[in-house]
Amino acid sequence: MIKSHARKIELQQRRRRRVKKRIDRYAGKHRLVVSRSAKHITGQIVDDLAGSTLVSASSIEKALAAEVKAEANKTVVAKKIGLILGRRAKEKKIKEVVFDRGAYLYHGRVKAFAEGAREGGLNF
Repeated sequence: MIKSHARKIELQQRRRRRVKKRIDRYAGKHRLVVSRSAKHITGQIVDDLAGSTLVSASSIEKALAAEVKAEANKTVVAKKIGLILGRRAKEKKIKEVVFDRGAYLYHGRVKAFAEGAREGGLNF
């Protein structure tokens, strides 16, 4: 059990480093960061040069709670949150971002979130 847990952490760190290396090439662009837990998903667009969050959307937000609770499928919720984030970014005239998935695999909810953000008007 201990070996498998250590291996899982090692693989997560490798993925995180690999993604970070790719993101560092695009230092001038804003970063679309996604984070997920067992129940919720959150996305935010970060300006690394200024050190601030420009736009965010989350399944925890009270304004979106009614939509999220009605939906039983977490993948559909992730796509809705991505779509909302894309629309909010479009309102602030943000079009180009770099997708930072961290150590998460581009599959399932993370992929649905990214597709929703693209439908909302973001390019990455």
